[in-house]
Amino acid sequence: MASQVPRIKLGSQGLEVSAQGLGCMGMSAFYGPPKPDSDMIALIHHAVDRGITLLDTSDIYGPFTNEILVGKALKDGYRDKVELATKFGISFADGKREIRGDPAYVRAACEASLKRLDVGCIDLYYQHRIDTRVPIEVTIGELKKLVEEGKIKYIGLSEASASTIRRAHAVHPITAVQLEWSLWSRDVEEEIIPTCRELGIGIVAYSPLGRGFFSSGPKLVEGLEDNDFRKHLPRFQGENLEHNKTVFEKVSAIAERKGCTTSQLALAWVHHQGDDVCPIPGTTKIENLNQNIGALTVKLTSEELAELEGFAADDVVKGDRYQSAFATWKTSETPPLSSWKA
Repeated sequence: MASQVPRIKLGSQGLEVSAQGLGCMGMSAFYGPPKPDSDMIALIHHAVDRGITLLDTSDIYGPFTNEILVGKALKDGYRDKVELATKFGISFADGKREIRGDPAYVRAACEASLKRLDVGCIDLYYQHRIDTRVPIEVTIGELKKLVEEGKIKYIGLSEASASTIRRAHAVHPITAVQLEWSLWSRDVEEEIIPTCRELGIGIVAYSPLGRGFFSSGPKLVEGLEDNDFRKHLPRFQGENLEHNKTVFEKVSAIAERKGCTTSQLALAWVHHQGDDVCPIPGTTKIENLNQNIGALTVKLTSEELAELEGFAADDVVKGDRYQSAFATWKTSETPPLSSWKA
């Protein structure tokens, strides 16, 4: 089957990736029990053979097991065909969840990821969440050393505020910022997206299908396993979910008119935000992966984009993205560098 996935430049540092990536988290964690390795390796191989080459994982997915899975999938000649992205910054030491960005941790996390992935170098290494106790300049300073040592090629940030991105970029060029961006998560458009574009930083959109909401709407929740963390997200709760049902129905009506699926339409909307944007929808089914690739051929007019944005904005959707305890870009400011005592 021929590739239908074009290439884009991600950021201005030289990284080139498929215009759509593959989020690997749900294969191992958070969205129900882990899926069989053999099935997921076949899925990853299928994605790469179709032209999807940006693979996204993290040490916290599992924890650790998703990196091991992706590492296995990269055997037999697949390593050179992909751009491998992973993340550090959320520690589960002694059963306690902690966000860390101190230099010793950054280095130890990188070494451990290289070992689990069984590769000599990580193409794109993100700080998954920002440690608000450590000046961002200190964390990026250590990542810069890892670039110089050839352990990582490019540096990324995830869930970082505009000011944190600016401070980080001043220490070493940031290649990509990963953030949640979809028809129902648009709070990044005010400051973060313009900042990335001003600095020449690529944008990687996670959960572009609203964590599956734009695939099947409210009925998604009925089929979730008990250990699926989406069950606890505010948008998927009671009254919020009932209200958000109308958003799905309206998007679904346009999709029917366009002759595509609701998820293809939602994904096409992200693709239409610019050629510096790479959405990374996750899936565990080859059929859904093929459908996601099909979103690249869905063309939207300016009128259709405006119509979609009119009824799927943050002030229309009910419920926060995460529970209040979760760190996001809104809680990512770090102390000034002058305060740091190594």
